[in-house]
Amino acid sequence: MNATSRAKNDQGPLNGRGPLSKNEMAALVARDIPQGAFVNLGIGQPTLVADHLPADSGVVLHTENGMLNMGPAAKEGEVDPDLTNAGKIPVTELPGAAYFHHADSFAMMRGGHLDICVMGAFQVSATGDLANWHTGAPDAIPAVGGAMDLAIGAKKVYVMMTLFTKDGAPKLVPECTYPLTGLRCVDRVYTDLAVFDVTPQGLRVTQTFGTTLDELADRLDVPLLPAEA
Repeated sequence: MNATSRAKNDQGPLNGRGPLSKNEMAALVARDIPQGAFVNLGIGQPTLVADHLPADSGVVLHTENGMLNMGPAAKEGEVDPDLTNAGKIPVTELPGAAYFHHADSFAMMRGGHLDICVMGAFQVSATGDLANWHTGAPDAIPAVGGAMDLAIGAKKVYVMMTLFTKDGAPKLVPECTYPLTGLRCVDRVYTDLAVFDVTPQGLRVTQTFGTTLDELADRLDVPLLPAEA
């Protein structure tokens, strides 16, 4: 059962198996994107969301390298070396696809014309601060891309990430310790173990996968609110 089906079959907001795979997380994000929305998918895990959008969703995908109405990732036999997303992954085009200069693409981002952007993150704070372009390590290669423009320009910012690092450190933190991409810009965080809404009252856990609210509270150093009844 994929994440979309699983979410629909859950009897409550805190039920579900887990942890989710990357594709299950992507399917969950795709389910929550409204019909006809204009959306940017960040480099990395978020690009998988394109593969889970229904054909009749009407969602228009935008990439900062200059394309509107991008389709799913290209399969064998479909690859066009000139047709890639911002992460240099070969993609397909949907009917009505348009191409334009980088400057026009960034004007769309900065001008508030995108309904949602989905980005990866190194850290997200309890108040919705985002750190996703640099770990601060001396030998790390920063990769800001269009993240800062998307963080402040999109109407809603969704983050898709694993909840913990390979070493077990939380990525959802009281305050970001990595260089910031944007302040108080994240609206929702999708992880392999839970979905969190960033609200004025705090982080609200709307769904969990293979864990419980109490278990999450024990592992995270941030206050958590239960799902609304």
